[in-house]
Amino acid sequence: MAKILLVEDDPLQGFLRKSVLERRFAEVERVADATEALCLVEQPQFALNLGLVICGLHLPGFGGPAFVSELRERMPKLPVLVLGGASDAAGDYLGEGVHFLPRPNTTEQMLTLASQMLRQSQPAHA
Repeated sequence: MAKILLVEDDPLQGFLRKSVLERRFAEVERVADATEALCLVEQPQFALNLGLVICGLHLPGFGGPAFVSELRERMPKLPVLVLGGASDAAGDYLGEGVHFLPRPNTTEQMLTLASQMLRQSQPAHA
């Protein structure tokens, strides 16, 4: 079963999103910032079963686009779901396997898109 990495710096949002994701997906790991996420994906044992990264538009220390770009350099086939603000920010996240879900969005929209992305993904290490 593929693992989801949730990158969320807000403790309350992180707890809520992780809880919602765990109702549908077996393995969800949450980290608080982009640096921690990049460190995790560098660990072969963690990266082996990683199937999707979900992150917010703004991340401390990194901008969202910079984080996604850095992540894609390390794991080009890994799907990334960006939960964001206005849809005009979507242009900052161009690339195959990167999806932008603008606000307002529902929990069900996030879960549906995450499910679709996981079904279409190849193993991240491939």
